[in-house]
Amino acid sequence: MYEVEIKVPAGLDATRERLREVGAERVDARRQRDTYYDAPHREFAATDEALRIRRETPLADGERSSEGEPDAAATVTYKGPLLEEASKTRAEHETGVDDGEALAAVLSGLGFEPAATVEKRRELWSYDGFTVTLDAVAGLDEYVEIEREVEAEGEVDATREAAVEALDRLGLDAADQVRTSYLGLLLAEEDD
Repeated sequence: MYEVEIKVPAGLDATRERLREVGAERVDARRQRDTYYDAPHREFAATDEALRIRRETPLADGERSSEGEPDAAATVTYKGPLLEEASKTRAEHETGVDDGEALAAVLSGLGFEPAATVEKRRELWSYDGFTVTLDAVAGLDEYVEIEREVEAEGEVDATREAAVEALDRLGLDAADQVRTSYLGLLLAEEDD
């Protein structure tokens, strides 16, 4: 499985309005807390890989979650190195877990260390066969991601081109693409 993704900085209010104008469907809104891990056997930052546990809480009214509301879901994700220069395409493997805290304890027992946490408010839209996400990331600016999963590497180029065209119809320019992950952007902010 390959995730073809393009991420650009963008004002979320204007993008949300444009999504409504083009008939996109708002699917969901959530608060996400992603804990990224370092491996004991290799440097993920050097290999451009990522291992994370994501804990998600649905936003009850689309804006705010209820105080004390438990995490609704937890997933573990491995992302391989970027495959190309033109997008954030990479192999990705993800599965749900019953207990994110228990998984964190398993990883710790195996020598994996938490590296950083990324928190964001994410709004998901369906548009032209893509998932468009509007992300407000704590400590960073606002971003829009457009993505689609494909089965075969041979589908990547056509999917990327379709994503660029869809972004253009939303008034966004793929040339503004940011290939750095939110984790990488936050770590760079800390270094400044």
